[in-house]
Amino acid sequence: MAQEMKVEGRVQKSNKLRSQLRTDLIGLGFIAPWLVGFLGFIVGPMLVSLYFSFTNYDLLSTPVWIGLENYVQMFTNDDRFWKAIRVTFIFVFGSVPLKLAFALFVAMLFNTKRRGVGLYRTLYYVPSILGGSVAIAVVWKQLFGMNGAINDVLGFFGISGTDWVASPDFALSTLIILVVWQFGSPMLIFLAGLKAIPYELYEAASVDGANPVVQFFKITLPMLSPVIFFNLVMQTIHGFMAFTQSFLITEGGPMDNTLFYAVYLYEKAFAHFDMGYASALAWVLLLICALFTAFIFRTAKSWVYYESEGGN
Repeated sequence: MAQEMKVEGRVQKSNKLRSQLRTDLIGLGFIAPWLVGFLGFIVGPMLVSLYFSFTNYDLLSTPVWIGLENYVQMFTNDDRFWKAIRVTFIFVFGSVPLKLAFALFVAMLFNTKRRGVGLYRTLYYVPSILGGSVAIAVVWKQLFGMNGAINDVLGFFGISGTDWVASPDFALSTLIILVVWQFGSPMLIFLAGLKAIPYELYEAASVDGANPVVQFFKITLPMLSPVIFFNLVMQTIHGFMAFTQSFLITEGGPMDNTLFYAVYLYEKAFAHFDMGYASALAWVLLLICALFTAFIFRTAKSWVYYESEGGN
């Protein structure tokens, strides 16, 4: 009897393992297309670029292993690398706070139930869809050109303008304005966060005599902090990877004053055919993004409010 129970238990265990294996294989079959794409188009190219970063490779000949020479050259004997770093940092630290602040401001204006507000939300989101296109780049270049509409408006008030895009002092500022103008995506995310804040909190604050300014700093910002955190991380990463604004409008000029890091990487890879050096630049950019993202995550504990964690 005991022997039969042992045999039956083994059979049940075998059937259970076979059923679990079948379930696992079915699951792997469903995710196989994504898994193949992830390994073939993300992990694979990343590993290849890591190898290329230690080589001298011009896309035409066989890569030659040179060790850390690309990185040494980058940090010790490449002035344009440091110029691109400085320009990119100015761009990120200038555009991201302004973009998020403006997006939050507009989201609060649209957080109403007035007639037609949906149409306005759509219209304000359009620049985020079109902002990276060639047409918008051409329009922006014309607007801030010597004979553009911006100078026409300034001339109406008796102010003499300049060729803003071609000016070393103002070219980067025009690109920052363009990015701030593309506030649609973070605006919609802020709007979703605002709608998730319980209205009872504002009613209770009003009963206690809190004015709108106090409500904003004591209710809106703390309750919205997870959304701010998400937008800050995403926009910071996008800022470091910015490419089209500089490449299409200023081509990195004048005098490299709008030389974004991604534009310099592109030049090294596809203008100078120095793919090994460009791969090294790409991995440094990845490290920079990782460090800033880790810093934001590290500091989030002191300013991000999670209701599920009791506000800690």
